[in-house]
Amino acid sequence: MMKTGLWVAAVACALVVGWQPVRGQQTAAESHGVVVGNMDPAVKPGDDFFRYCNGAWLRKTEIPADRPSVSVFATLVDKSSQRVRGLIDEAVAANAPAGTNTRKIADLYKSFMDEAGIEAKGLAPLEPHLKEIAAIKDKKALAFALGETLRADVDALNNTNFHTENLFGLWVAPDFNDSEHYAAYLMQGGLQLPDREYYLGQSERMKNLRTAYQAHVAVMLKLAGFSDAEARAAKIVELEHAIAEKHLSLADNENVHNANNPWKRTEFAAKAPGLDWAEYFRGAGLEKQESFLVWQPTAFAGESALVGSVPLETWKDWLAYSLIERYPNVLPKAFADEEFAFFGKTLQGTTAQRPRWQRAVGTVNQQLGDAVGEMYAKQYFPPESKARVEKMVANIEAAFRKRIDALTWMDPATKAEAQAKLNTLYVGIGYTEHWKNYAAYEINADDIFGNLWRGSLYVYHREVGRLGKAVDREEWTMTPQTVNAVNLPLQNALSFPAAILEPPFFDAKAPDAFNYGAIGAVIGHEVSHTFDTEGAAFDSKGRVRNWWTPADLAHFEASTQKLAEQYDTYKPFPDLAVNGKQTLAENLADVAGIAASYDAYHAALAGKTPSEQAGFNGDQQFFLAYGQTRANKPREGSLRQQVMTDPHAPSEYRTDTVRNIDAWYPAFQVKEGEKLYLSPAERVRIW
Repeated sequence: MMKTGLWVAAVACALVVGWQPVRGQQTAAESHGVVVGNMDPAVKPGDDFFRYCNGAWLRKTEIPADRPSVSVFATLVDKSSQRVRGLIDEAVAANAPAGTNTRKIADLYKSFMDEAGIEAKGLAPLEPHLKEIAAIKDKKALAFALGETLRADVDALNNTNFHTENLFGLWVAPDFNDSEHYAAYLMQGGLQLPDREYYLGQSERMKNLRTAYQAHVAVMLKLAGFSDAEARAAKIVELEHAIAEKHLSLADNENVHNANNPWKRTEFAAKAPGLDWAEYFRGAGLEKQESFLVWQPTAFAGESALVGSVPLETWKDWLAYSLIERYPNVLPKAFADEEFAFFGKTLQGTTAQRPRWQRAVGTVNQQLGDAVGEMYAKQYFPPESKARVEKMVANIEAAFRKRIDALTWMDPATKAEAQAKLNTLYVGIGYTEHWKNYAAYEINADDIFGNLWRGSLYVYHREVGRLGKAVDREEWTMTPQTVNAVNLPLQNALSFPAAILEPPFFDAKAPDAFNYGAIGAVIGHEVSHTFDTEGAAFDSKGRVRNWWTPADLAHFEASTQKLAEQYDTYKPFPDLAVNGKQTLAENLADVAGIAASYDAYHAALAGKTPSEQAGFNGDQQFFLAYGQTRANKPREGSLRQQVMTDPHAPSEYRTDTVRNIDAWYPAFQVKEGEKLYLSPAERVRIW
């Protein structure tokens, strides 16, 4: 997604601009369906469906100074953030007993908001850790120190904190080859900028960003009391550039088959020489872990070689800088201001920092997500909403079953495996039934740095403690207050948190046509991930296994290539195009999800004629709902970063993918010669 660490976590949790209708028009909540005032009827649907749905909204909506973009998703993030703040206020007022979740929530929030206390402590929280780094005397000690920084802060299949600040990242998940037990996955890391291309790109923009980044590194080192900051910064950026050269691209990372690389702990020294792996694993507390899955073997070999070849002092400076970058929001204000100046203002074009309370809410969500989520679910997700969404899920799953049965290109044996995946699919609605236990996480009301330091270790030890144990197929990776949805292919599971099951995505008072086009398309999207370029690599038990006949796989790959080529043609900027390979899995999920949700909607009608809304028939409402819930307006820097680092295409092109859906054409009388028109033979149909 974005740069990892507290600043981005706070931003990600606090993009709190609402779904802004044109002034004087109905809001989505008032209309309970299509917001006519947000449309631009002067635009032909067949020329630009995104602007037909959202043109007036785009014209009237201004991006607030403290945000990189505005979107419909932000409506719900705003609502969730305000609700969580209310729950935190209740926790603070409760003065609950020490050790309870309520007290932990209150104390963590208080500690983040204690700006005077943070300023008074100055660099004191950092100093013991910086002294430990300064005391490193040789490459053996360096390896141990690098191991100590390992954290369980990545998720390979959901692009979570993908570019960890640490040299490598740990992901604990079901084993590719033994899906009944948790395994240790190791991921490439070591970069602060959002992606390898920020280091390697040769455009003037990228060169200027690297110059600004090096200046930022120098400022952060100066603030932490380092001498010769400019010279040290130059070497740090040079090292990160060398690391970036070893990294796989995001598109290459998504090939799961290439990631299935079991290494014994004793093999690392031969396969990736340069780093003292025995010391590294001892520092990480993994000296007894017998095996790992290495996602990017070439990156591990390359980064390990750099440990052996780059001078010790450069690595020590890199460790110190990486440490500082993890904690800017909980150090004196000058650190947070400088962090925002580069990563917010320069990189994304955001001109004002988020209010501290919103960053505090983001931190509480990040550190105590389930503790807050349990309260959130009880208060804000009624049983009737859960029941209605569960019915929609059942209808969409049924639509997928019919679509699979009707495929003419798929062998019966492959169909049977696909149906088995649907039959064993776990779908979580609203919230988990297995809340995390925070008893081992110590939180003090006057120690925000320590709270976050202990929090990262708590998560790491919790994850390491699961290695080799039986997999919980119903585990959630998102909290109820998260505005998102997820497919977990290694568990053959989906999760739809409560916070996205709100208007405008799900509205109990809206027509079925709107709900199926809005949240139904999201549900269909996640179900279809079960069969996309990534999900298709896993069987019904979550194992990496080829369950396709050669002919079926060839047809599937040819069809997916067609969609990748379609997206390659989209250029948000003259010098930057969408990467069809990088975004392929998400684009496939959009096409299949819309198609299945459309089928489910018509099945739910049971032959009845849907009522019109504002002159739009049911099919038109369905597609307009999909388009309007994709409304998004980004700053240039934010959009460029998304195109380069996100597996999702920009919202404009995700909206216009309706051009691959046959039913969209008669719904809006789209004809040959219009810009989005595709002949029937050119439309991508897979599921």
